[in-house]
Amino acid sequence: MREQGKSKCLPKAFLLKDRAFYGDGMAFLKVIPLEEALKVINSFPLEPKIEEIKLEEALGRVLVEDIESPIDVPPFDRATVDGYAVKSKDTWKASETNPVKLKVVGEINAGDTPEIELKDEESIYISTGAPLPKGADAVIPFEEVDRENEWVIIYKPVYPDYGVMKAGADIPKGKLLLKKGTRLGFKETALLSAVGFEKVKVFAKPKVAVISTGNEIILPGKKLKYGQIYDINGRAVSDAVRELGGEAYFLGIARDDRESLKEKILEGLKYDIIILSGGASGGIRDLTASIIEELGEIKVHGIAIQPGKPTIIGLIEGKPIFGLPGYPTSCLTNFTLLVAPLIKKLLGQSQEYRKVKKRLAHKVFSVKGRRQFLPVRIENNKAVPILKGSGAVTSFIDADGFIEVPENVEILDEGEEVEVILFGV
Repeated sequence: MREQGKSKCLPKAFLLKDRAFYGDGMAFLKVIPLEEALKVINSFPLEPKIEEIKLEEALGRVLVEDIESPIDVPPFDRATVDGYAVKSKDTWKASETNPVKLKVVGEINAGDTPEIELKDEESIYISTGAPLPKGADAVIPFEEVDRENEWVIIYKPVYPDYGVMKAGADIPKGKLLLKKGTRLGFKETALLSAVGFEKVKVFAKPKVAVISTGNEIILPGKKLKYGQIYDINGRAVSDAVRELGGEAYFLGIARDDRESLKEKILEGLKYDIIILSGGASGGIRDLTASIIEELGEIKVHGIAIQPGKPTIIGLIEGKPIFGLPGYPTSCLTNFTLLVAPLIKKLLGQSQEYRKVKKRLAHKVFSVKGRRQFLPVRIENNKAVPILKGSGAVTSFIDADGFIEVPENVEILDEGEEVEVILFGV
């Protein structure tokens, strides 16, 4: 073993321009815990924006405010059956042996505005959904009566509101329908339509620029040359943003040269957030950190997690920029841990990770002192670790999420309960 100081080899770590360079070729300003990185992100000067949009455009959007019903639903007393509107008191003496006869004085269909007022010992033929005429308080289904010319023959008494849905019986005016932060699905938009909303106030979608980096990356559809691979992260990150509710703008692939990468980053400043994948570690060809320093400020370069140690977080002109690892599993894991909470914040949603508790399908080994996040799939109600490595595409394709192995843990036993942080929404 060579003695340190006499060797021509680089020491394990040395300093250059405020960076710690390690023997593995990676350089970091300061490696910090995940929790500190999240605090940095939460301190960024970004607040949710609000916009009013048409209900027809609101699917998938998030409400800014509680919604109360401005009307009764139904807005009037209405028939629930086809039959005869009557005054219930006129039927109280009716029986099979001594039926009551009421004169039919008109007809009301759904959509009509009845002007007639029902008098004693009269009835009106009425369709399902039609408004009850003034004076009527019950509707007898046509199957329960007989009709003889202008007379209806009734064989049993009915009580008030028989065959009737009262105004507000479904939704009373002023009832809380949806809470602030609700993400609108088809059921929610149908409910808003039912109470007459044409427009709603929602959180504006954060606009996110997505940039892939690397000389070896090409776009799908082009012919691969030896040494090239198709871009995965551009598609995966863009659609992950959209799935959360944001707007993703894929700006293409930046090559491993300063001008190409700088040009893409400057283009990304038109948007609210910039996400790069690849080019985050401290190698000579990894230019992300130096360009962010030139244009703005690096807030985080190095997080004490695996995968994702070389992640970069910075600010340029008040816009957050994330430099995520290039391996797809590392990229998507760190997107879920770091970027997704910020997007959720801008959408007015909880920043908490989606988690489920499962038991491990088999034993997992880790290196003590290293905080790891391992991809897992949920199968037969158990968490099955996927141990293919961050570079394997199927590591995250097959995964439903990932589990955390704390720094002080070397083994998670089969059957041990773990929390699975889920991908997606």
